[in-house]
Amino acid sequence: MSQIDHEPSFRPCRFAVLTVSDTRTFETDRSGAVLADRIEKAGHHLVERALVADTLEDIAEYLRLWIERDDIEAIITTGGTGITARDVTPEAFAHVIEKEIPGFGELFRMLSYAKIGTSTIQSRAMGGIAKGTLLFALPGSTGAVADGWDMILCQQFDSCHRPCNFVDLMPRLREG
Repeated sequence: MSQIDHEPSFRPCRFAVLTVSDTRTFETDRSGAVLADRIEKAGHHLVERALVADTLEDIAEYLRLWIERDDIEAIITTGGTGITARDVTPEAFAHVIEKEIPGFGELFRMLSYAKIGTSTIQSRAMGGIAKGTLLFALPGSTGAVADGWDMILCQQFDSCHRPCNFVDLMPRLREG
Protein backbone atom coordinates (compact mmCIF):
# COMPACT_ATOMS: atom_id res chain seq x y z
CA MET A 1 0.00 0.00 0.00
CA SER A 2 1.48 3.35 -0.97
CA GLN A 3 1.44 6.36 1.32
CA ILE A 4 1.78 10.01 0.59
CA ASP A 5 4.68 11.72 2.31
CA HIS A 6 3.11 14.64 4.15
CA GLU A 7 6.36 15.89 5.59
CA PRO A 8 6.90 19.54 4.70
CA SER A 9 10.17 20.78 3.30
CA PHE A 10 12.17 23.55 4.94
CA ARG A 11 11.48 27.03 3.57
CA PRO A 12 14.04 29.73 4.36
CA CYS A 13 12.70 33.07 5.56
CA ARG A 14 14.05 36.57 4.93
CA PHE A 15 15.13 38.54 8.01
CA ALA A 16 16.32 42.00 8.98
CA VAL A 17 18.19 42.57 12.26
CA LEU A 18 18.20 45.94 13.98
CA THR A 19 20.46 46.66 16.95
CA VAL A 20 19.21 49.48 19.16
CA SER A 21 22.13 51.20 20.90
CA ASP A 22 23.74 54.58 21.43
CA THR A 23 27.16 53.07 22.03
CA ARG A 24 27.66 50.05 19.77
CA THR A 25 29.24 49.92 16.33
CA PHE A 26 29.21 46.98 13.89
CA GLU A 27 32.58 45.98 15.34
CA THR A 28 31.28 45.95 18.95
CA ASP A 29 27.72 44.75 18.29
CA ARG A 30 28.05 41.21 19.59
CA SER A 31 24.32 40.59 20.06
CA GLY A 32 23.47 41.62 16.50
CA ALA A 33 26.31 39.44 15.22
CA VAL A 34 25.13 36.45 17.30
CA LEU A 35 21.60 36.84 15.98
CA ALA A 36 22.69 37.28 12.35
CA ASP A 37 24.93 34.23 12.61
CA ARG A 38 22.17 32.06 14.08
CA ILE A 39 19.68 33.16 11.43
CA GLU A 40 22.05 32.20 8.63
CA LYS A 41 23.16 28.93 10.28
CA ALA A 42 19.48 27.95 10.52
CA GLY A 43 19.29 28.24 6.73
CA HIS A 44 17.53 31.60 6.50
CA HIS A 45 18.51 34.75 4.61
CA LEU A 46 19.77 37.88 6.36
CA VAL A 47 18.54 40.62 4.04
CA GLU A 48 19.74 43.57 6.08
CA ARG A 49 21.40 44.41 9.38
CA ALA A 50 21.62 47.89 10.88
CA LEU A 51 22.27 49.86 14.06
CA VAL A 52 20.06 52.67 15.28
CA ALA A 53 20.19 55.09 18.23
CA ASP A 54 17.92 54.61 21.25
CA THR A 55 15.25 57.06 20.10
CA LEU A 56 11.63 56.16 19.57
CA GLU A 57 11.42 58.02 16.26
CA ASP A 58 14.57 56.47 14.77
CA ILE A 59 13.60 52.93 15.76
CA ALA A 60 10.04 53.33 14.47
CA GLU A 61 11.33 54.77 11.18
CA TYR A 62 13.59 51.75 10.56
CA LEU A 63 10.70 49.41 11.37
CA ARG A 64 8.34 51.27 9.02
CA LEU A 65 10.86 51.24 6.16
CA TRP A 66 11.56 47.52 6.54
CA ILE A 67 7.86 46.62 6.96
CA GLU A 68 7.17 48.16 3.55
CA ARG A 69 9.77 45.97 1.84
CA ASP A 70 8.62 42.80 0.11
CA ASP A 71 12.01 41.15 0.60
CA ILE A 72 11.77 41.21 4.43
CA GLU A 73 9.38 38.79 6.14
CA ALA A 74 10.56 39.22 9.74
CA ILE A 75 12.39 41.85 11.75
CA ILE A 76 14.22 41.11 14.99
CA THR A 77 15.56 43.91 17.13
CA THR A 78 18.08 43.58 19.92
CA GLY A 79 18.35 46.15 22.68
CA GLY A 80 16.17 48.82 24.22
CA THR A 81 13.73 46.45 25.95
CA GLY A 82 14.70 47.26 29.53
CA ILE A 83 13.08 49.70 31.91
CA THR A 84 15.45 52.68 31.88
CA ALA A 85 14.52 56.01 30.33
CA ARG A 86 16.58 55.21 27.20
CA ASP A 87 14.83 51.85 26.62
CA VAL A 88 12.10 52.69 24.11
CA THR A 89 12.01 49.76 21.68
CA PRO A 90 8.59 48.51 22.91
CA GLU A 91 7.21 52.02 22.56
CA ALA A 92 8.54 52.20 18.98
CA PHE A 93 6.91 48.82 18.28
CA ALA A 94 3.62 50.20 19.63
CA HIS A 95 3.77 52.89 16.93
CA VAL A 96 3.99 50.37 14.08
CA ILE A 97 2.48 47.00 15.02
CA GLU A 98 -1.11 46.20 14.16
CA LYS A 99 -1.41 43.05 16.23
CA GLU A 100 0.57 41.94 19.27
CA ILE A 101 1.90 38.44 19.83
CA PRO A 102 1.81 38.48 23.65
CA GLY A 103 2.83 34.83 23.94
CA PHE A 104 6.31 35.62 22.67
CA GLY A 105 7.19 37.95 25.54
CA GLU A 106 5.50 35.68 28.05
CA LEU A 107 7.38 32.61 26.83
CA PHE A 108 10.67 34.51 26.59
CA ARG A 109 10.40 35.64 30.22
CA MET A 110 9.37 32.16 31.38
CA LEU A 111 12.40 30.55 29.71
CA SER A 112 14.66 33.39 30.85
CA TYR A 113 13.55 32.90 34.44
CA ALA A 114 15.21 29.49 34.46
CA LYS A 115 18.55 31.18 33.70
CA ILE A 116 18.46 34.59 35.40
CA GLY A 117 15.67 34.24 37.95
CA THR A 118 13.58 37.22 38.89
CA SER A 119 15.83 39.59 36.91
CA THR A 120 13.74 38.58 33.88
CA ILE A 121 11.01 40.91 35.16
CA GLN A 122 13.08 43.79 33.75
CA SER A 123 12.69 42.51 30.19
CA ARG A 124 9.98 43.91 27.94
CA ALA A 125 10.69 41.50 25.07
CA MET A 126 7.72 41.44 22.73
CA GLY A 127 6.39 40.42 19.35
CA GLY A 128 3.87 41.70 16.85
CA ILE A 129 2.74 41.88 13.24
CA ALA A 130 2.58 44.89 10.91
CA LYS A 131 1.45 44.69 7.28
CA GLY A 132 2.17 40.96 7.28
CA THR A 133 5.71 41.33 8.65
CA LEU A 134 6.58 39.58 11.91
CA LEU A 135 8.46 41.72 14.45
CA PHE A 136 10.26 40.63 17.61
CA ALA A 137 12.10 42.72 20.19
CA LEU A 138 14.81 40.96 22.19
CA PRO A 139 17.02 42.34 24.96
CA GLY A 140 20.51 43.47 24.01
CA SER A 141 22.60 40.84 25.78
CA THR A 142 24.14 38.03 23.75
CA GLY A 143 22.64 35.48 26.15
CA ALA A 144 19.13 36.87 25.71
CA VAL A 145 19.52 36.96 21.92
CA ALA A 146 20.77 33.37 21.87
CA ASP A 147 17.95 32.20 24.13
CA GLY A 148 15.25 34.04 22.19
CA TRP A 149 16.45 32.58 18.90
CA ASP A 150 17.45 29.09 20.05
CA MET A 151 14.50 28.36 22.30
CA ILE A 152 11.64 30.13 20.48
CA LEU A 153 12.21 31.83 17.15
CA CYS A 154 14.35 29.15 15.50
CA GLN A 155 11.56 26.63 15.97
CA GLN A 156 8.76 28.96 14.96
CA PHE A 157 10.61 29.95 11.77
CA ASP A 158 11.18 26.31 10.85
CA SER A 159 8.50 25.27 8.36
CA CYS A 160 8.92 21.66 9.53
CA HIS A 161 8.12 22.45 13.18
CA ARG A 162 4.87 20.92 14.40
CA PRO A 163 2.16 21.29 15.45
CA CYS A 164 2.42 24.81 13.98
CA ASN A 165 4.88 27.53 13.03
CA PHE A 166 5.01 31.10 11.75
CA VAL A 167 6.09 30.05 8.26
CA ASP A 168 2.81 28.24 7.61
CA LEU A 169 0.92 31.41 8.60
CA MET A 170 2.98 33.90 6.59
CA PRO A 171 0.92 33.74 3.40
CA ARG A 172 -2.22 34.60 5.38
CA LEU A 173 -0.68 37.45 7.42
CA ARG A 174 -1.12 39.88 4.54
CA GLU A 175 -4.77 38.98 3.94
CA GLY A 176 -7.31 41.70 4.74
